[in-house]
Amino acid sequence: MRVLFIVNDPPYGTENVYNALRLAMTLQKEHENVHIRFFFMADGVLSALAGQETAEGYYNVERMLRAVTRKGGEVALCGSCLDARGLKGATFVDGCSRGSMSQLAMWTVEADNVLTF
Repeated sequence: MRVLFIVNDPPYGTENVYNALRLAMTLQKEHENVHIRFFFMADGVLSALAGQETAEGYYNVERMLRAVTRKGGEVALCGSCLDARGLKGATFVDGCSRGSMSQLAMWTVEADNVLTF
């Protein structure tokens, strides 16, 4: 089964990204046959920036993304959203790459479930 997460919210300030990643990690842990894909759009692309430093005891989106990609999850970032935020030369979490609307369209068609956050 393929599950696509489409994330629009920023990594911090709301808990939408955190909850999407928690669900993805639980699916990977409890269901071996589930393939996870994330497509980050709008301020969601900020979730994939490398070098995030959070306060002790606070969740860290970078660490959570690394956990998802280590288990085979795929992560794409909307290219035009990156450009609009001046992130062309930014460093991203390993396993996260620039994507496109065509890629999102393909992933949507291939997905068994599409979840938006």
